[in-house]
Amino acid sequence: MISDQERVVSGTAEEPWGRVADDGTVYVRTESGERAVGSWQVGDPEGALAFFRRKYDAIALEVDLLASRVESGILAPDEAQNALRRERRNLENAQAVGNLAALAARLDSLEATIAERRNQRRAERKRQLDEARTVKAAIADEAESLSTGSDWRHGVGRFRELLDQWKALPRLDKATDDELWHRFSSARTAYTRRRKQHFAELNARREDSRQVKEEIAGEAETLADSTDWGRVTSRYRELMQRWKAAGPANRDVEDQLWKRFRAAQDRFFTARNATFAEQEAEFQTNLERKEVLLQEAEALVPARDHRAARDSFRDILRRWDEVGRVPRDSVRAVEARLRRVEEAIRSAEGQEWRRTNPETRARANDTLSQLRASIADLEREVSRARAKGDTSAERKAQEALAARQAWLAEVEKTLDEFSA
Repeated sequence: MISDQERVVSGTAEEPWGRVADDGTVYVRTESGERAVGSWQVGDPEGALAFFRRKYDAIALEVDLLASRVESGILAPDEAQNALRRERRNLENAQAVGNLAALAARLDSLEATIAERRNQRRAERKRQLDEARTVKAAIADEAESLSTGSDWRHGVGRFRELLDQWKALPRLDKATDDELWHRFSSARTAYTRRRKQHFAELNARREDSRQVKEEIAGEAETLADSTDWGRVTSRYRELMQRWKAAGPANRDVEDQLWKRFRAAQDRFFTARNATFAEQEAEFQTNLERKEVLLQEAEALVPARDHRAARDSFRDILRRWDEVGRVPRDSVRAVEARLRRVEEAIRSAEGQEWRRTNPETRARANDTLSQLRASIADLEREVSRARAKGDTSAERKAQEALAARQAWLAEVEKTLDEFSA
């Protein structure tokens, strides 16, 4: 728009961009010369120039608005170009006074901006298409990967997400878009077909499982009131293994059958545990009685008279068996204490037997005689070697003599034990 300085009016009704002739014709000055833009027959010439300046200001305002919309990117390049042509036509025939050349230059500048924006839009469109091609190829790749997998729970949802992503992307050239869509669609169809087949087979397995578990629940109910604790406990364990091996049935049927099976087990084990609790009280009393017998047995060792100890121990064993069973967690401890007493008595019997065995005594006496004869010979060898001054022979004879004497001491000790 023109400035206030540009609008200083001369005394002859002129301004830098226009004038009013004596006949009332209003002219605008342009680079190619003056051009009549209207006439003013009523009023002073200054009023005429002010009127046509306002018309110029209106055109300048339109150019400013167009520039603002172009520079802000609100208008698409094609829309901006159409608006620019319209403003050029308005400017060519403008019935206004002002710097029309400046407005034309402003429009030229906007045309360059529009061209730049069009190039930017074209580059952005190419970038978007390249990106869309990459994303669609990745979607097709992932779909093909999913189609060969077995994620039946999340796969359907993921295919739905991939389809939504595809729809949000711009179309590519027809050949590329069709080829990628065919890959995606074929993968989704293959996955859907395999998923349906999987669930059909799963339903068949669940029906088989239902039949097996109905049999298990029925047998469990027939065993619930049995008192054959050991056999039925093992049977329930086998039924549980069969239950797990049968696989799942449909959820509602599975829950009902499990309640039947579990109720039967609970009834049996509740009765069994009550019986075992009674037995446990009896076993605890038995444990107390056996601990008394253990104290009596442990008093037998060390056994000085092994025969009397053996007779007493046999009597303890007889009473031990009459007492009966003890709590399971105590069996090992009390049995170990009893065995230690028995081993101590057996050890005493063994020592007594070795001490009184005639053959052992005879062998010991024979060994004693041989050792004494050998010692006498070695003493004579020592004397002869000493007389000859043969220190080497004397040393060897002394070493042999010392070994025989140590051996003799051990044999004499053994014979002393036999004689005790």
